[in-house]
Amino acid sequence: MEINEQVEFIIDRIKKVRRARKISQLQLSIRADISQSFLASLESGKKQPSVLTIIKIAQALGVNPGDLFPRPVHDNEDVREEIKDEIKRLLEKL
Repeated sequence: MEINEQVEFIIDRIKKVRRARKISQLQLSIRADISQSFLASLESGKKQPSVLTIIKIAQALGVNPGDLFPRPVHDNEDVREEIKDEIKRLLEKL
């Protein structure tokens, strides 16, 4: 995933979580101690968030900052399958 796609993903997650929790942009901006106009610009893709801003928004939304980021390409199930396959290969050599 490209950097711009990752930023778009984070911004989209912020909007989705905010809307799911029925929090207005004004309410979130107050809770996160950022300006409402900045939040509006962020959600419309005109601005990009800093790490500090992402942390402040995540705290204001009551989520872990990591929850706003895309998941790695290999999720846990893929890793487990790779481990199982490797164990099978090793056992076959015995």
